[in-house]
Amino acid sequence: MRVEVKNRYTSRLPSPDPHPYRTGAWTPNTVEVDAFELDVIEGKIPDDIRGVYLRNTENPLFDALSGRYHPFDGDGMLHAIRFDGGAAQYRNRFVRTEGLLAELAADAPQWAGIIEPASMSLRDGWGARTRMKDASSTDVTVHQGRALTTFYQCGDAYVLDPITLETKGVAPLSHPSFAPGTTISAHPKVDPKTGELLFFNYSTQAPYCHVGIASANGELLRAIPVELPGPRLPHDMAFTPRFAIIGDFPLFWDPAKLAQGLHRAKYFPDLGSRFGLVPRDGRGPVRWFSFEPTYVLHFTNAYEDGDWVVIEGYHQGAPVPERTADDTPITLFMKSLDMNAMKTRLHRWKMNLATGETREERLDDAVSEFPTINDAFAGRRNRYVYAALGEPGMFLFRGFVKTDTQTGAKTTLELPPGVFASEAPFCPRTTAAADAEDDGYLVTFTTDMNADSSECLLLDAKRLSEGPVARIRLPMRISSGTHATWGNLIT
Repeated sequence: MRVEVKNRYTSRLPSPDPHPYRTGAWTPNTVEVDAFELDVIEGKIPDDIRGVYLRNTENPLFDALSGRYHPFDGDGMLHAIRFDGGAAQYRNRFVRTEGLLAELAADAPQWAGIIEPASMSLRDGWGARTRMKDASSTDVTVHQGRALTTFYQCGDAYVLDPITLETKGVAPLSHPSFAPGTTISAHPKVDPKTGELLFFNYSTQAPYCHVGIASANGELLRAIPVELPGPRLPHDMAFTPRFAIIGDFPLFWDPAKLAQGLHRAKYFPDLGSRFGLVPRDGRGPVRWFSFEPTYVLHFTNAYEDGDWVVIEGYHQGAPVPERTADDTPITLFMKSLDMNAMKTRLHRWKMNLATGETREERLDDAVSEFPTINDAFAGRRNRYVYAALGEPGMFLFRGFVKTDTQTGAKTTLELPPGVFASEAPFCPRTTAAADAEDDGYLVTFTTDMNADSSECLLLDAKRLSEGPVARIRLPMRISSGTHATWGNLIT
């Protein structure tokens, strides 16, 4: 392996650091490198994989202003591994957001974090909350051959070269009807049939939510208002050929606290849950369908089946995890990020456009989350879902499960104790037929706390339980994070 160090940053975090999400598998990286001729520890890199795996991480250089740090406060850092011709190369770079550059210039934190009062911020900010930094650290998507990083509390879509990881500025997706600083949330979607980018945002200003549609060339075509009863906290969206789908769930900022300038979520189960079908062409009203109360962090897919619109994702049995007599503030905080405590299970919701009838059903009783599919099937019926298994008590992934949503059959892969994975998108073989949904690989980065190292694993999507097709050594142990994507790039 040949490694070139490009940049070193000075951390301003406490040392020793007591925070559970800045230590262990969440220890931030402070060095940016390029690595070539990566060592293959086991197996062989297949010749039929070509493209780039991109993973976004929360990677703080500064503490929260009050010390009340939340892992989603960390600045975005992309990690990438590019495959071509049976070889691989790696690099990592910070997303050079306006907020990060300002804090580096000041050599101090400037904005309040997610669990701090916004009034603590020393500067005006961006996002669905006022006076908050847009860290661009939640998600990453590839559109028009460009990487777009986004933040789940809304902000801008930062544009990066998916090969060099150079930050190129922000995507021109803003619209006068959007509340200031709330252009786009995390989890925009790319329609593989039209090339359009679908996204949403939310804010504390009426109508409280918008759906945006951008062309295959990245030009904003439509900004569609989605009227809600008040400020809500949608986290993900789905789409079909005709509709963008937005959730209105009964977990949102407590109106009483919000009136005091505090952003504290509260669960109101008596309100139930709703899905809004937003016509993608902007014609006609949003149509709402009601369901049992829950919260959905991530959807797998949606599709149309005759008069039915079907959406699949992860139902939470406990959106506010149960409190026990032994709980402390830190254990309650850890539960709020633990899929096992939230009881997240694969679920299906169905809406009949002709009759208004609704149905819902559990697809799997086992706990999993952070799903990916073959993105060529996005917006139409798919069969296979690949999801993460959660480490109890922590926001870490201990393995993967592949679920056949038609038969219910499952295949799992458990990692060794102390080894944690990242979200694993599907990448098709270059030789795969268009209708071969699971003919490809899953790609993931691991953080091995036993060996103080990281690897990239290539897993055969058809034979997940057989373990890696290839294990590739990375130049350093990398921090845990949230979302990842795959880009079929040839350049």
